[in-house]
Amino acid sequence: MTAPIPPSADFATPVEDRYYEDYVPGATYTFGRITVTEEDILDFAHRFDPQSFHTDPGAAERSQFKGLIASGWHTSAVMMRLYADHFVGRPSSLASPGIDELRWVQPVRPGDALAIRTTVLDARVSRSKPDRGLVRTRVEVLNQRDEPVLTLTAMNFFLRRPDTSPRD
Repeated sequence: MTAPIPPSADFATPVEDRYYEDYVPGATYTFGRITVTEEDILDFAHRFDPQSFHTDPGAAERSQFKGLIASGWHTSAVMMRLYADHFVGRPSSLASPGIDELRWVQPVRPGDALAIRTTVLDARVSRSKPDRGLVRTRVEVLNQRDEPVLTLTAMNFFLRRPDTSPRD
């Protein structure tokens, strides 16, 4: 068994030059922070998730949440912004076939500052298209107290570095 790779603020390779080979299983990175404001919560909810505990501070105060909370989809959108800005290699991303195990584990409230922690779970070269690989990543969205508010497992296809010959 190999020793775990210590958490890092960032990859050795910048996001502008990141390819499949840079996603090493066991590597953990933390990126962020985006502060969610009451205005952000209300705007998103009025447009996309008009439930009263997201759109009406008074009704939210009387709800089981005892105050306004962000939509889980809003939290997911913040996660995607951080993930796209800091984790996904710009020259190599070929999109995603989906995510697994999305969980909203704790409400996000006005003033929460969100970051993501990513852990590369595994990476494999495609058998049918050896110019690319599939990377599976555990993503946690953390509030300012480093408490998880969202967790999921992401799948991403990335091109291999152009100077990398396909392995047999």
